[in-house]
Amino acid sequence: MVTRVTAQAAGRKVAKNVQKNVKRAVSGTLGISGERMSKVDTAWLRMDNEANLMMIVGVWQLAPGVKYTAACERIENSLLKYDRFKQRVMEDAAGATWVMDRNFDLANHVVPEKLPKSANQEHALQDRVAELATQRLDPKRPLWQIHFIEDYTGPDGVKGSAMIVRIHHCIADGIALISVTMSLVDGGAPPPERRKKEPAAGAEDWIADTLLKPFTDITVKALGAVGEGAARSLGMLGDPKKGMEQGVSGSFDMAKVLFQLLSDSAALALMPDDSKTRLKGKPGGAKKVAWCQPIPLDEVKAVGKALNCSINDVLLSCVAGALGEYLKSFGDDVAGQEIRAMVPVNLRPMDQAHKLGNRFGLVPLVLPIGVDNPIERVYEVRRRMAALKGSYQPLLAFSLLAVAGLLIKPAQDVMLNLFAKKTTAVMTNVPGPREKLKFCGSTLEQSLFWVPQSGDVGLGVSILSYGGGVQFGVITDSTLCPEPQRIIDEFVPEFAKLSIVTLMLPWGE
Repeated sequence: MVTRVTAQAAGRKVAKNVQKNVKRAVSGTLGISGERMSKVDTAWLRMDNEANLMMIVGVWQLAPGVKYTAACERIENSLLKYDRFKQRVMEDAAGATWVMDRNFDLANHVVPEKLPKSANQEHALQDRVAELATQRLDPKRPLWQIHFIEDYTGPDGVKGSAMIVRIHHCIADGIALISVTMSLVDGGAPPPERRKKEPAAGAEDWIADTLLKPFTDITVKALGAVGEGAARSLGMLGDPKKGMEQGVSGSFDMAKVLFQLLSDSAALALMPDDSKTRLKGKPGGAKKVAWCQPIPLDEVKAVGKALNCSINDVLLSCVAGALGEYLKSFGDDVAGQEIRAMVPVNLRPMDQAHKLGNRFGLVPLVLPIGVDNPIERVYEVRRRMAALKGSYQPLLAFSLLAVAGLLIKPAQDVMLNLFAKKTTAVMTNVPGPREKLKFCGSTLEQSLFWVPQSGDVGLGVSILSYGGGVQFGVITDSTLCPEPQRIIDEFVPEFAKLSIVTLMLPWGE
């Protein structure tokens, strides 16, 4: 027995030394030392395909104009305070590593652009955004780029500037990038000083941090979990011994949580295929982009208050209505049809957003595009949103992404394509600052961004409230939806229809 224990200890020591020597040899051969990429971020790095690149694409419109040199100076003094924007990716068989780019040159990442002369510069800007959404970032450099258009005239005739931003999703998720954005604007706070680098965690630490920790210290806050009993039960997952000491009550609470987990796992695994509309199919690889002028946020709030619905309920109902009307314009029968959109859900405290990386899950939201009556549709959206509260599906989706990062790319693709096959759209609905921001003294008039669509998903929807307005935009695969402006053109009429019907309701009775 003693001999066996001694042999096991010796074996572990040899294995550890071999691992250390291999790591030292690889670092010496490549001449690099850096920070290992998390498994979730690695999954996003490997998810690029011919139809969809995993880039977050955004547009800023500024007035009055800003000089290119001033923009570069601001970006150098703010964005580059985050080391990640000076690091490139080195891939290996086990994953990837962030390493400093010794040849970093800001001129490679902030690129001056000129739009072709056109009577409608907004259309030219949309075409350029669509074109850049299909161009890969240079893998030999940090995976981000800003295309700066010094002279741009908006649809209202006001002269200004525009910025097209492309950032690979492996760098950060949308919530983290909002934190980055706030360091770029006038008066923005710089990123917090990073603590001394901690030693690399082992596999057990990684599993606890990535898969268990969200259940214990994030879920209750992020998802509004189902009361005190559930919160106590989530704590048991991290401390089973303490859970045993709490007796029957604790066991009952634990059973409720485990039942919810099993139910949500089954719901994800058994999701039915999405409705077969013209928006779903094999994408061709080219993109189209469109957006509308902002609608007043106060009007959206007023309709929501009158109907006892949230702002989100109202906006998502209008999106469902716009998509339904678009399909009907082709003569398609949408009666009783639904389409599924994957919606990102934040899983990190906002005070940790500066750490970048990806800490979000996905929740499937089924949009009732076949419900014609706007009041009936908004209440159906409200019912479905309420059903998602307290769900663990975002955490389960996050866990799947984490596990996918451990797999070789073909196996990862098989796992993640399960989501794509059952989804028509990826949709973000983000509340932005109430007051308009300033950049180099100019006003940020409009802001939009789209998260990438994975697999064969061909539709991305962006809803952003900012500066007292609500901005709605779509990015589509040109094969599946060659005219996204037709979807955009239905959004405002759908909101107007809901507003008018709301006013006509018999409020005095």
